[in-house]
Amino acid sequence: MADLLALSSRIIDSRLTDQPVNRVTNELSEVAEGIAMVESFSHCVALDSGDGLVCFDSSGAHTGEAVRASLRGWRDQRVSHLVYTHGHADHVGGSSFFADDRPLVVGHENVAHRMDRYEFTNNWNLIINARQFGGVAGELNLGVGGGGTGLEVKAGGRRFLPAATLRPAETFRTDAEITVGAEVIEMHHARGETDDHLWAWLPQRKAVVTGDFLIWNFPNAGNPQKVQRYPMEWAVALRTMIAQGPELLLPAHGLPIEGRERIARVLDDVATALEDLVRDVVGMMNAGATLDTIVHTVKVPAETLAKPYLRPLYDEPEFVVRGIWRQFGGWWDGAASRLKPSSDAALASEVAALAGGADVLIRRAQQLAGDGDLRLACHLADLAGWAAPDDPAVHEARAEVYLARRKAEPSLMSKGIFAAAARESQLVVEQHGPPTAITD
Repeated sequence: MADLLALSSRIIDSRLTDQPVNRVTNELSEVAEGIAMVESFSHCVALDSGDGLVCFDSSGAHTGEAVRASLRGWRDQRVSHLVYTHGHADHVGGSSFFADDRPLVVGHENVAHRMDRYEFTNNWNLIINARQFGGVAGELNLGVGGGGTGLEVKAGGRRFLPAATLRPAETFRTDAEITVGAEVIEMHHARGETDDHLWAWLPQRKAVVTGDFLIWNFPNAGNPQKVQRYPMEWAVALRTMIAQGPELLLPAHGLPIEGRERIARVLDDVATALEDLVRDVVGMMNAGATLDTIVHTVKVPAETLAKPYLRPLYDEPEFVVRGIWRQFGGWWDGAASRLKPSSDAALASEVAALAGGADVLIRRAQQLAGDGDLRLACHLADLAGWAAPDDPAVHEARAEVYLARRKAEPSLMSKGIFAAAARESQLVVEQHGPPTAITD
């Protein structure tokens, strides 16, 4: 067993992140008497109640079996209760491997609504997850059909959430309490990364199970492809946890944390980062600023992002800024031309004609990329690609620009989306190549 508490204490106190903090080992570590954590794509926290195991989350479809096997190696007991911190697939998708124990599945009432939505938008979720991790929809073999209802899953198609995923049998709206064996478990709903999230308080243990309210990265409060997040309510939940005075913190991603002062410091830092973003964005909105101005003005201090539990390696503050705008201001960004815009292809064709051709645009994109202005380079690379959708030379250059952009980005979300953009152009080259060199 790894000494996860000693590791997290050293990293937090020294601010030196010299080892991975989000590990997928499927190995179990006992972090307190009768409390264990299996480190996985999403962790499983297990509590030995004396009358069966209470597990918080099951990890995902590809890791759930290994997680359950690790639990058996720790305690040869039935899982009596499976508590979902929320309904994301990496937290509930492995639940079928717990099914033989016939656990009572507990969660917020919105978990079932989420699962229904995943069924309704199955292919969309597969598409955006592939893109987030650098793939493109055309390589998924989803069996996407036409018809008046849009995307349809055909027989034998892939599923985003496994059909055998266990659904909550006991739900609540605001707060709930269960007693299992000698253990009292208090559950509290709060919106944060999701609208179906709970965090649990174990009063006899002075332990808090946080789910994704703490992920040892900058909070996932602005994912550009996913539904609305709630950063202000997220911060309120963290401050409510602090008020409980926890001495042990058990997250669903990252390392467990011990020590009342250390836990309070970490949760306060995360809450403050979110509160400051909301304050600054809404303040500028109230002053009449456009989204463009806000995105390029509101920042999180570098010293905040350097903290080992706030690094922007998954989500990042710029995306959270956009999420705050969407929550309080809607989808329109304030530019009149983008209220009812022309198609990308039509605009790109016009710009290319004015510039002297798509080859002119892509050459300028390459120059800008070489000069380090990757934001502007990508605009021109997209315009060139939209104006010349079948030109392998243009798309070979566009792919190069986006691969350079990917390399320069810190967050997984940015890296994945930019890699997917490069792959889109690489597919054009494969289909229509070989390219002819672009010359001046």
